Amino acid sequence: MATNPAIAAEGKTILGHPRGLFVLFFAEMWERFSYYGMRALLIFYLTKHWLFSDGDASLIYGAYTSLVYITPVLGGYLADRYLGQRKAVLFGAVVLTLGHFLMAFEGTGGQGDPTISIFWLALAFIIVGSGFLKGNISVIVGQLYPRTDVRRDGAYTIFYMGINLGSFFGVLIAGFLGETYGWSYGFGAAGVGMLLGLLVFIWGRPLLMNRAEPPAPERLRERVAGVPFEWLLYGLGLVAIAIIWALVQYQQVVGTLLLISGLALFGYIGFTAVRQLPRDDRDRIFAILFLLLLQPVFWGLFEQAGAGVNLFTDRHVDRNFFGYEIPTTWFQSVNAAFIILLGPVFASLWTSLGRRGIEPSTPAKFGLAIVQVGLGFLALVWGAQAFGSQNMTPMILIVFLYLLHTTGELCLSPVGLSAMNRLAPRHMAGLIMGAWFFATAGGNFVAGQISAATGAENAESGEGAKELFLNVWTTVGWTAVGIGVVVLVLAPFVKRLMHLDTLQDERMAGTPELAEPIAPSPNTNGETVPGKA
Repeated sequence: MATNPAIAAEGKTILGHPRGLFVLFFAEMWERFSYYGMRALLIFYLTKHWLFSDGDASLIYGAYTSLVYITPVLGGYLADRYLGQRKAVLFGAVVLTLGHFLMAFEGTGGQGDPTISIFWLALAFIIVGSGFLKGNISVIVGQLYPRTDVRRDGAYTIFYMGINLGSFFGVLIAGFLGETYGWSYGFGAAGVGMLLGLLVFIWGRPLLMNRAEPPAPERLRERVAGVPFEWLLYGLGLVAIAIIWALVQYQQVVGTLLLISGLALFGYIGFTAVRQLPRDDRDRIFAILFLLLLQPVFWGLFEQAGAGVNLFTDRHVDRNFFGYEIPTTWFQSVNAAFIILLGPVFASLWTSLGRRGIEPSTPAKFGLAIVQVGLGFLALVWGAQAFGSQNMTPMILIVFLYLLHTTGELCLSPVGLSAMNRLAPRHMAGLIMGAWFFATAGGNFVAGQISAATGAENAESGEGAKELFLNVWTTVGWTAVGIGVVVLVLAPFVKRLMHLDTLQDERMAGTPELAEPIAPSPNTNGETVPGKA
């Protein structure tokens, strides 16, 4: 039997995957530990420490989380053109570590405390650091495999489990420390997690098989005004921190920025596809744009977890478990726990269905995801109404919401990461991955707007406040179900644009044995296809 030369080049593997995948797994695990540990506390930090209203805190939360997903466009572009993904991730990890430790400076609280300026600066560091790290580390995962390798979706699912393992423990540890002992302890724990992620990534560089290196290393060494060009790029990142520091304080500006820059980004990608790419690659870009447009719908509802659902759980859910009151932040670990439990199940499910030729296409999986996230809110609303708006809502309903949102997430997020990397031409990989996170940014901003609608002023407790949550969630739930059904109808047409039967592996840096493209060997479904020598 012929052996795929790309697989032979990997040397030793773990569970059939390159060892570099597990370096990325642990590096991203610790990065997500820090991010989700901090995120679990943020809405309460804003309302209870800095004393923002529910509405203002939700807008700040939405602006922050959306900016976290905008900046990967800058990080992806600089990595594609100059730095390479490895250097970009390393720089992002350093900036993120500094940002999380800055969060530990809490001052005395209240918006009149001058320490709040350090808080804004910490958010800016985290946002820019995420921009350099977030999309690029996902790109590196894809660069460990040929484009037609059957293991790609499984690799991204394993990688996604690392994300959620970090999220699970980050929420439990940082959330508990922050709620029990003080904000600085929770945020400090997040900083330690990010530092560990940085160290893992540095240690594991040799296992990345020379992937993700700069496309033109000599260009980075050239001096501009006496300074190496590489350092000027890092200086650009520092300038971005100053800009983000201002933006995060003026949340409505972020919405305008999202709209204008989103139109420009999508227009640029579409223009490039039409003018520069051959027919099949052009059509794949159109399929990518369709999938990207679905992101704000899904994440706008899903990201209620850190804002509206978090506030609802704190005020309207019975958290008593055999005499122990469960910390509110811990409920955000439920999603990660379900991902860890169900991730292998879904990875096996897609593989099994693919072998039988009945695996849903990528756009169909997106449609299923949107239906499920909508049903999650509808199930919570129906259950809460059944128990009466004057009574506390049983915690099992929140757990069930997270279950439906998790199964939806597994149909969209790891599948989407894999699709972006597989369908994008290699020279646009970082930009497309940045666009993926940019579209997610739109969803996070929408999430802030929805949460603000559920947190009307002076409606912090009582029957009226609970009904406001349920009314808003009924509307968005039914809207999501309707959109998901439409996507399922359109899925076969979008799948044709993906031209899965003509995908070929491009030559990768450091692998001369791949000088000739590897033709795909499609299965009946065409979604997951191994390459042949």
